[in-house]
Amino acid sequence: MLRMYFVQQWYALADEALEDAIYDSQALRNFVGVDLAVESVPDATTLLKFRHLLEERSLTKVIFEEINSYLGEKGMLMREGTIVDATIIAAPPSTKNRAKARDPEMHQTKKGNQWHFGMKMHIGVDDTLGLIHSIDTTAANVHDIVPTGKLLHGEEQRVFGDAGYLGIQKRDEHKHRKNVS
Repeated sequence: MLRMYFVQQWYALADEALEDAIYDSQALRNFVGVDLAVESVPDATTLLKFRHLLEERSLTKVIFEEINSYLGEKGMLMREGTIVDATIIAAPPSTKNRAKARDPEMHQTKKGNQWHFGMKMHIGVDDTLGLIHSIDTTAANVHDIVPTGKLLHGEEQRVFGDAGYLGIQKRDEHKHRKNVS
């Protein structure tokens, strides 16, 4: 299940999309250790419950920090520049469940002319190696600028972001930064 969680994060897949991807890809089945001759791929509901279990016990941050510690020890993390960005992770808008309700942590947001329901994953990426060094998740309706402080480690000489971060230097918590582009 943990390896499935990693694949989901690496490829920004919704629960149903992850289930489908594992059925479709022999390489992913090998990585997560699923042999279709013996067992089926855990369904989207099982994946959701596992992810919530990790979140409830605050294990996602612990796992992420352990991976970054390992990468740092191997000299694979640079600390000169950060690229910040956010991606929408879709959630089923359906209310066809026991509670007859949508997941209360998910929200609706408009990107361009299209509406999306789910959450956002905000990431800080090393601008040289492309390795992720920080992650924060929010409801989809939270503006990209809001969690930016959690994505920066403070040692950056450069920070880059797309149009979702325009005006960040005007916010009180970022006025001291001279390196935000």
